[in-house]
Amino acid sequence: MTRTPRRIAVVTGSRADYGLLKGVLTRLQKMDDVDLQVIACGMHLPPKFGETWRIVEADGFKIAAKIDLELRDDRAETVARGTGIGVTGFAEALPRLAPDLLVVLGDRYEILSAAVAATLLNIPIAHIHGGEVTAGAFDDAIRHAITKMACVHFTAAEPYRRRVIQMGENPDFVFDVGAPGLDLAATAPAVSRSALFRELGISGPERFLLVTLHPTTARPDADAANVTSLLGALAQIDDRSFIVTGVNADPGYRVIDDAIKAFVAARPGQAHLFGSLGSERYWAALRLADAVVGNSSSGILEAPAVGVPSVNIGDRQLGRLRAASIIDCPADQTAILASLRSILDGRFQPDTSSEPPYGRGGASEKIAGILRKIDLSNAFPKYFHDLATVPD
Repeated sequence: MTRTPRRIAVVTGSRADYGLLKGVLTRLQKMDDVDLQVIACGMHLPPKFGETWRIVEADGFKIAAKIDLELRDDRAETVARGTGIGVTGFAEALPRLAPDLLVVLGDRYEILSAAVAATLLNIPIAHIHGGEVTAGAFDDAIRHAITKMACVHFTAAEPYRRRVIQMGENPDFVFDVGAPGLDLAATAPAVSRSALFRELGISGPERFLLVTLHPTTARPDADAANVTSLLGALAQIDDRSFIVTGVNADPGYRVIDDAIKAFVAARPGQAHLFGSLGSERYWAALRLADAVVGNSSSGILEAPAVGVPSVNIGDRQLGRLRAASIIDCPADQTAILASLRSILDGRFQPDTSSEPPYGRGGASEKIAGILRKIDLSNAFPKYFHDLATVPD
């Protein structure tokens, strides 16, 4: 007897989470007993962020629905309103798609809107990357809220699995699989620096730094100082190129975006800004970079997997597990420059022989296999799982 294909809807809200989800999507699409539905929303849609939904389709994934959050500017009110617009959009799309399971990743407001709509529509949710802490961003509260709406959980490390269970989730449905974004390290083609520069259409010193800076959200007043300090440090480095990836759509992004564009425009032979490199080109650049610098999670998760050192600025990633290849420094020009110099001069020599905290790949296969086979009747509806306590 042939089983009716399981309808699995996967939400992607930006180039960043799409890169992490691509391996899962590829495996689900190849399964005969899975009907994959991709929903694109958030930063994928506005032209100013590169209309990256086109990359999703170019990779062979049909987009079943697009949810526009109407992110027209970087005000906090726009993001708050956009989250509500997103709930409305998902409330209209999900009944039409009628998924058996909704898959979401991470901690952003567009993902929260999908989770809220699915919860109110009684659709089971599987959440990837729960249990983590980023104390320097409001994403922290959003991540934990999504955990409480989800019934199936895929964590990136065992300490995170324990934290999800601590939040009242059933251990039978909390799986420590590692970080799915690391799977692309094995599949993205390796190229030379000269070939990468030709492909990107840039010139300048072939040794380069990979730079990404996002708003902190928990301390929006710090964003101007953060970008000023970072760019001030980079301005004192003249023997490296800078490949800069675009800022995300969090509140306050404009002050960072404007400063970076002015910095790049003043250094046409050295600094190069890309709204999105795409997953494969990002991994190619990551492997070849002398260092990753900024406050993106890629410096915490992906860079250690390929042995590239990171300079993590400020407290946006405060609370995440750290590899030995990461230098944490305050958002101070002198401290940032000193950290970069220690890497570029060869004085920073971390021991990279130990396993990175998020593994080295294989999560996508595990996630897709569990999504395909898991008995949702045992997972949903869910109940609060109390931890055993020692009597007084």
